[in-house]
Amino acid sequence: MKGDAAPLDEGAAPEVLALAKVIARLRSECADLEGLAATTAVVERAKGVLMAQEGVSADTAYQVLLEHAGERGHTLLEECWIVLGQVRSRPPPGTGPTWSEHTTAEAVRPQKEHLSSYSRGRYLRGGGSEAILRSLPALIAEGLAAAHNGDDIAQLLRTVLGRATGVDAVMIYSLTSAGSLELTGRAGIDEGLAQQWRHVPPLGGVAALEAIADGHALWLEDPARDARRYLLIGDPPERWPSRAWLPVPGQGSPKAAIGFLRSERGPFAADTRVLLRRAARLCAGPLGWPERAHDNGEAAGGAAVSSVQRILDAMTGPAVLLTPLRSASGEVEDYRIDAAAPESEDAAGRRGKELIGRRVLETYPTVAGTALWDGYLETLTTGTVYEGDPFPYEEVVAGLPHQSVYSVRASRLEDHLVVSWIRHDASEREARRLADMQRLGNLGWAGWNLTTDTITWSDQVYAIFDRDARDGPMTLEELPRHLVPDDVPKLGEAVRRLLSEGESIDQPFRITTAHGVRHLRIVAEAQTDADGTPVEVHGFFQDLSAQRDVELALRESERAVLLQRGMLQAERTLATRLQNTLLPIPDQSLRLAGLRVDVAYVPADSGVNVGGDWYSAIELPNGSALFVVGDVAGHGLAAVGTMAQLRFTTKGMTVTGSALPDVLRRLNTLLLHTASDPSAGATATMVMGRYQPRDRRLTWVRAGHLPPLLIRGNRAEFLEQPEGILLGATFSASFGQAVIDLLPGDRLLLYTDGLVEEPGEDIDVGLDRFAATALRLIRKGQGEGLARTLAAMRPGNRDDICVLEIQVPDDDSCPGVGP
Repeated sequence: MKGDAAPLDEGAAPEVLALAKVIARLRSECADLEGLAATTAVVERAKGVLMAQEGVSADTAYQVLLEHAGERGHTLLEECWIVLGQVRSRPPPGTGPTWSEHTTAEAVRPQKEHLSSYSRGRYLRGGGSEAILRSLPALIAEGLAAAHNGDDIAQLLRTVLGRATGVDAVMIYSLTSAGSLELTGRAGIDEGLAQQWRHVPPLGGVAALEAIADGHALWLEDPARDARRYLLIGDPPERWPSRAWLPVPGQGSPKAAIGFLRSERGPFAADTRVLLRRAARLCAGPLGWPERAHDNGEAAGGAAVSSVQRILDAMTGPAVLLTPLRSASGEVEDYRIDAAAPESEDAAGRRGKELIGRRVLETYPTVAGTALWDGYLETLTTGTVYEGDPFPYEEVVAGLPHQSVYSVRASRLEDHLVVSWIRHDASEREARRLADMQRLGNLGWAGWNLTTDTITWSDQVYAIFDRDARDGPMTLEELPRHLVPDDVPKLGEAVRRLLSEGESIDQPFRITTAHGVRHLRIVAEAQTDADGTPVEVHGFFQDLSAQRDVELALRESERAVLLQRGMLQAERTLATRLQNTLLPIPDQSLRLAGLRVDVAYVPADSGVNVGGDWYSAIELPNGSALFVVGDVAGHGLAAVGTMAQLRFTTKGMTVTGSALPDVLRRLNTLLLHTASDPSAGATATMVMGRYQPRDRRLTWVRAGHLPPLLIRGNRAEFLEQPEGILLGATFSASFGQAVIDLLPGDRLLLYTDGLVEEPGEDIDVGLDRFAATALRLIRKGQGEGLARTLAAMRPGNRDDICVLEIQVPDDDSCPGVGP
């Protein structure tokens, strides 16, 4: 026996029992009739869709529905829901699916099945269809209207968002008064795991609790890192390597959080984050007061609400449908927005359907206790239309308090209120914003009505022309009198075209004011009558003086840079020629004192100045050989001049037989005495060696230079360095010398720092890399021309490179050496 009549006592009178049976039967028949009517309405709507899409008759459409239902194993009603494309409202009990996992999929499936193959491919993440993604929030909003509890909401979110975002599971937590979390909704989570995580005490390291407390979304996209900070849900937790916890906004601080769990690795895409945030916002209403709403008997997504929303969608101006939220005693505590027109906007800037599910006291928190609030209650109680007097409402705009004036109208619709309003100061606010924009952009608008001969200027135009507003605006014919004479012809011709031919203009010009010449711009267009004659001109003036000053400064700076570059280029050319004259690089290996000598020199890749790297390899009168590699600090002609001075002085002193330490001391003194500015004199590093072929002995000295590299057999090592600081540093410098006997097959490399140095790197690292590279090349049989090979392996060198390779032949044919 159907119905919800209270059971009767067996001792009731027979006539009472008969009446109860009649009532129960009538109720059952009414329920059946309601179900049939609802089913018929769905079928008729589906038939109408097919008739419009396929151009067939009503009977043919009905036959198509029956055939498709039979082929796919659906009921007729299920096939009708698929054709309709989305569930607009929850069907009455017994006539349609509820929001179970099966029926949620049926609600979402139509949008996917009606896509073309191309669109279906783009719907999947990785291609992404913006149109489909934009449609998902609307589908969620409609589905939330039929959701009865948290599990329904979770299943809805998982089904709608699954393919578009990769969401595999959804968990919804609500904050209790004790600060703990209760699992109020889940989808894709098995029962055992749900029981394990149903109650979460207020502990640290719980992502959902942190999202609610901070009011910010948490995007957990690195499992290893996230596991160190949070307790990760899952068995194992790696089941969902990426997950997001989003607080559900509400009045005051958030009281719930939604977790979106994915089995896909990697970060959430930007459009996915936006979509998940919107989904969380849409759930604010149902998750904020689900029990109270259902206790009031509200089917928030019922046919009435859906119908009102469709009407509001077609309306201009702001309007909303409010549902009262009552306390246990029946008093109205707040109102929920269940439908909203597109132009509806709250104090926070949320518009249209973004308001659905929010409370009035969340969107306009200070209306409680006002005459408007009392008017709502009176309309809800008596059904009389409320039309209040304009009232002020203070809100915060861009951090500043702002008072607006509203006129509100409210009327009752069953147990709802339809509220519309007019904002009286909107035009004033727009005017203020326009004035701010003109001031910040240093431009002002102007209009000329050629029929009535009236002119309108904004306040900023008076400031641009340095004109007193009491003098009024000037006519277009008067404008040339304020121009710089050279600009009169061009602007006059432009104005003529504007007034006679109606041609739009964009013309720069200059005017003279009490504060000097200003560079302005006029952009204007004409409105014409049916004959093409201009009847009105509107446009704007813009002051470009500041931009013009910047352009002139940049032009002067450009000119100075080009001049300086030309001078530097000329200096580089001269220095390069001088350097090539002083340091001719041999085309082939040299033979000195029985040694083979190779030289490589590579200039820096960048810069316009020539460096001061140099070398010398000569045979001395006594049959010995002198080898020098040096590096003068700085670039340009000064560095080349110092290099030439050191090179020729070194040759002269060693040819006369001076000891190598004495040569360095005298070179040091030379640099200190020839500096034009002793506080910023020239400095240089140098390594120098004298080779005696009779005993293969090399005596060498250094002045702040990097150590020579000796390659002997299968080893490469740097020589121990004698004392010696760089030249030109101090008068008290002292220099020592070292001696090494070379063996057949030995290779000795003298080089400058450009070969080994890297910015921000320790010099020892560069030296080790240099030694390892040289040894590797020799082992691979690439030792021929080793100096040039090493120099060429430094692409993008920031400094000049000079390498001098000394190679002792493998045979014993050196002069003065016996068998």
